[in-house]
Amino acid sequence: MFCGAAYILNRTMRRQVLFFISIFYIGYVVGQVSYSIPEEMPKGSVVGNIARDLGIDVRRLKSGKSRIFTSDSAEYIELSRERGVLLLKERIDRESLCRQTTPCALHLQIILENPMELFRITVEITDINDNSPSFKNDEKRFEISESAVTGSKFVLERAVDADIGINGLKNYSLRPTDNFVLKIENQADGQKKVEMVLQKPLDREKEEQISLLLNAVDGGDPQMSGTVKIYVTVLDANDNAPVFTKSVYKATIAENSQKGTTVTTVSASDADKGTNGDVSYLVSATMDSVSDIFTVNQNGEVILVGEVDFEKAKYYQIDIEAKDSGGLSDSSKVIVDVIDINDNEPVISILSKSDSIPENSPHNTVILMFSVYDSDSSNNGQVNCRLNSNIPFTITAASNDFYSLVTDSDLDRERASEYKITLTCSDEGVPSLSSSVTLTLHISDVNDNVPVFERSSYEAYIVENNTPGLLIFTVKATDADWNQNARVSYILEDSSVNGVPVSSYVSVSADSGVIHAVRSFDYEQIKDFHFRVKAQDGGSPPLSSNVTVKIMIQDQNDNPPQVLYPVQTGGSLVAEMVPRSADVGYLVTKVVAVDVDSGQNAWLSYKLQKATDRALFEVGLQNGEIRTIRQVTDKDAVKQRLTVIVEDNGQPSRSATVIVNVAVADSFPEVLSEFTELTHDKEYNDNLTFYLVLALAVVSFLFITCLVVIISVKIYRWRQSRILYHSNLPVIPYYPPRYSDTLGTGTLPHVYNYEVCRTTDSRKSDCKFGRAGSQNVLIMDPSSTGTMQRIQSEKSILDEPDSPLEVSLMKLQMILNACHFCMHGILEVIRELAMHILFLP
Repeated sequence: MFCGAAYILNRTMRRQVLFFISIFYIGYVVGQVSYSIPEEMPKGSVVGNIARDLGIDVRRLKSGKSRIFTSDSAEYIELSRERGVLLLKERIDRESLCRQTTPCALHLQIILENPMELFRITVEITDINDNSPSFKNDEKRFEISESAVTGSKFVLERAVDADIGINGLKNYSLRPTDNFVLKIENQADGQKKVEMVLQKPLDREKEEQISLLLNAVDGGDPQMSGTVKIYVTVLDANDNAPVFTKSVYKATIAENSQKGTTVTTVSASDADKGTNGDVSYLVSATMDSVSDIFTVNQNGEVILVGEVDFEKAKYYQIDIEAKDSGGLSDSSKVIVDVIDINDNEPVISILSKSDSIPENSPHNTVILMFSVYDSDSSNNGQVNCRLNSNIPFTITAASNDFYSLVTDSDLDRERASEYKITLTCSDEGVPSLSSSVTLTLHISDVNDNVPVFERSSYEAYIVENNTPGLLIFTVKATDADWNQNARVSYILEDSSVNGVPVSSYVSVSADSGVIHAVRSFDYEQIKDFHFRVKAQDGGSPPLSSNVTVKIMIQDQNDNPPQVLYPVQTGGSLVAEMVPRSADVGYLVTKVVAVDVDSGQNAWLSYKLQKATDRALFEVGLQNGEIRTIRQVTDKDAVKQRLTVIVEDNGQPSRSATVIVNVAVADSFPEVLSEFTELTHDKEYNDNLTFYLVLALAVVSFLFITCLVVIISVKIYRWRQSRILYHSNLPVIPYYPPRYSDTLGTGTLPHVYNYEVCRTTDSRKSDCKFGRAGSQNVLIMDPSSTGTMQRIQSEKSILDEPDSPLEVSLMKLQMILNACHFCMHGILEVIRELAMHILFLP
C-alpha cells in the first residue's frame, strides 16, 4: 500500500536561506514566540497578543513598519498593528496544509525597522476529529473456490483517515464472522495491512454468495467510522492460491521519468494447473491515487503511468495483488524510492531592502534581507550565494539560518554614487541551477568634501582709473559632494589694505564668485594688494577653504611729466649765462623732469620746441641736457629764449613745456648793457628806472644802517674792554660763535675788495670783484670758553695774546666780512632784477 504521509512535503524540513538588508547597522534582536491553535478556527480569530508576549509597545509596531514574512506564498495569519495581535486571515485545514506530517506548524517572521528587529513566530495547528475513515470503493468483490483451504488470505482495501494521532484510524471490524475472520498486521512504517482469512471451508452448494461488511473506526471523540461492502462468490474447486516470490520488492526511479518506464517486475506462482494456475496482477485501490501513477501488467511489470516528483513524494508504496482464476490471491508490497534530480532552481524572495544608504555608513552596515528556497534535496538543494565583483559588500551569517548582506569597506559617493548589486544563488546539483536578482543601491551624500578652488592662488590685473563696479575676474571652487552639500558660497574674509577694510576695495558675489571693484584705483597710490576669499558649502556643518587673491593695478598714462628744473614760477625767472667763448657742446643747463607713472608711461623724451636761434642750441633726447651745437659768435643775441617740451611714452602721450632763458655774455655788465638796446615806450622806461633806483636806494639804506649799528656796538665794547684792561682784571673777549676763518672753511672764507662804478644811467652801473685782500686767519675753538690764538703768515709785532691791538684787528676783520656779505646780497638782488627785466616778454 502507498503510504500517503511519505510523499507529503514536510514544510518544516524545507531548506530556507534568509538574508537581511537594512540601512541600519545593528545587531538585530531575535526573539521567538510559539502559539498553538486548533484547525478550522473561523476567519478573524485571535491567535495571540504578539505585542504583549514579545514585550513590544503597540506604537513600536506602527513606527517600525512591522510586517509578517513567510517562506511561501500562502499567508494564513495577519498582523494587526493597531491592536498588536495576530489574526487568522483564513480558515486553516490541517489535513490540506500538512497531511500526515506532525507536528503541523506555521513558521513566520515579524520584521521591524528603524532599528531592525526580527522575531520568529511558530503557530502549531492541532488536529480535530473532522475526518472519518474512508475507503476508495464502496464495495469489494471476491471469487473464491469452494476448495480454498482454511487459512487462505484475501487482501482487503485499507481505509484512510486524514486525521492524525488519536483522531486517526484506530481499528477494523468484519461482520459476520461465520466463514472469515479479520487479520490486521502492523507494518514497519506504521501502516496496517488488512486481510480477510478463511477460517471455515466454503460450500458452494449451501451458500453461493456471501455478503460481509468491513468497518473502520478512528479514536476521536465522537468516534467516526467508514465501511465497505464485501461480496464473495463461491466457485467450484481451486486448490492452490498464488504466492509472490517476495513479500516486499524495492525499486528506484528518477523523478520526471517518462511515462511507460518499467519500475520493477513482480512474480507470483500458482501450483494449480490449467486456468486455476493462471495468475493476474493488479494494483490495490487506495485513496492515495497510487493506481493513477503506477500500474502492473500481466507479466508482473510495474509501469509508470503518471508523473513522479521528488518534491511531492520521496517514495511510494504500491500494494500488488496476484489473483488466479479461482479467486485465490496473494499480496506483496513494492517500495519505490524516488531519486531526486536537480530540476528546481533556487527561488529568491526579497524580504526587505533599502534603496539608499549614507556614504559614511560604518562597516557591517546591513543593507538587504531576502530568502532563497530550493525544493530539491541533498546537494541539489544546497544553495550558495555570491555577489558580483568589485563592490564593497559581503554576505555574512547572522544567526538561526539568517544572513546579512553588509558593507565591508568604506563608501564614497564621489567615487560611486550607486551600485548595481547582482546576487546569484546556485545549487550544488549537476548541472548546477541558479537564479539571480539585481538591485540598485544609491549612496546618499554626506558633507565630507571641502570646496576646492581651481587654483592655489589667483592673480588679476585691473587698469587704474576704472569705473566702480567693474568686474575684475571670477574665482571658482567646486565641491565633489552633491546637491545642497555641493552648493558653494563665496565670502570675502575680513582684512585691511593700508589700514582700510578690503571690502572698500572689492566685493565678491556670494553665488558666482565674481569679484567687482568697489572704487576707482590709482596706480600712483596703490600698486597691488591681496585678500582672501573663502568658499563655503551648504552642508551641515558647513566646510570651507580659502584662497589668496592678488590684485595688481596696471598703470595708465594719466599723469603728465613734471619739470623739476628749471623751476617755473610766476614770481621769478631763472636765466643761464653762456660765455661767448663757449665751444661746441658747451653744457648750458639740464632740464630735469619726472613722471609719476611707470613703465613706458614714465619714459621721457626732451625736444626743443621753439628757440630764438635753433642753430645755436640742442636738447638731449633722453637726458634733457641743453648744449651748444656751434661756436658762439658776437652776432648772437644776448637774450636767448628756449622752449623745451618734455613728452612721455604713453598712449596717448602726455607732455609738459618749460622755458629756459639763456643770456649769451661774458660778464654781467654786458648783460646790463643790453638793456639800453631794448626798445620800450617812454612810460615803461620811466617806470623801470624808477623801480630800479628805488630798489638800490632801499638796499643801500639798509646796508648803511647795518654798518652804523655794527660800528657803534663794536666801539662800545672796545671801550668797555679798555676799562677792564686798565683795572688789571682778566680780560675774556667775546667773539660770535663759529666765525672762525681757518683754511678758508669758515662762513666768510675770504675778504674781498669791491670796486663800484656808478653812472648817471643806473642801467650801466657796474660792480667788480677783487681778489682776497687779506691772508690773516682767525681761529675760534667753539669748545673753548675764552681762548683765542692768532696766526699770521708774517711775524706779529705784538707777542701778547690778549693785547688791545690784536683785539682791534680781529674786530676789524669781522666788520669787513659782514660788509662783504651784505654787498654780495645786494649784487644778487640787482642781478635777479636785471635778468627779470631782460627777459620780460
